[in-house]
Amino acid sequence: MSELVLLIEDDSSIRRFVSASLSDQGFKTLEAVTGKTGLEYLVSRKPSLVLLDLGLPDGNGIEILKRIREWSRVPVIIISARGQEGDKVAGLDAGADDYLSKPFGAAELLARIRVSLRRFKTDGSDFPVFKTGDLKVDLSKHHVWIGKKEIHLSPIQYKILAVLVRQAGRVVTRERILEEAWGQDSGAGIDSVRIYMHQLRKKIEKTPLRPQYLKTELGVGYRMITDEDRI
Repeated sequence: MSELVLLIEDDSSIRRFVSASLSDQGFKTLEAVTGKTGLEYLVSRKPSLVLLDLGLPDGNGIEILKRIREWSRVPVIIISARGQEGDKVAGLDAGADDYLSKPFGAAELLARIRVSLRRFKTDGSDFPVFKTGDLKVDLSKHHVWIGKKEIHLSPIQYKILAVLVRQAGRVVTRERILEEAWGQDSGAGIDSVRIYMHQLRKKIEKTPLRPQYLKTELGVGYRMITDEDRI
């Protein structure tokens, strides 16, 4: 049975592009021009995933997202022409699974959809060993390898890596990394995240300035690249 994707978007050209791209890969698309209609479809048609624009005729997409998250865990990917850091962070903090800035290509859109769907289906299950490229992380034993070589990380470095592994394929904000790795009352700041991320890349990336695993999402945070992202 084909996965149903709900597209809440008022731009007809974007709707045509997304619908055609998804149809080519066997997805079904349900289109809504307003947030109100989108919410009604979410209840009545129960889509597998939502693509949500931020600038809707009847309100801010962030508010629509907050309403969705009051009762549903359905994966939501924000698609928007807005490039400001605040919009991306606000969307992720409100519960979005991912964020795509317009214009985007079909391959990137489909990769993000596949990752979000896979994560949703495996949430709550055991996830002890993560692999991407030559990187392997055993979350149960706190072991990290690049190929056959074991990599030794400091406790903070490992905590950062583990946060990104558990959210692999998704953007993790710097604020969330700071909270997860250091704790709320540590006194550490965002600069600490940047410093430790630099250290972590030097240990696991072949070329730290061109990372294969730990991608920077400018102004927002970081993303652990999965094998599926490279397809």
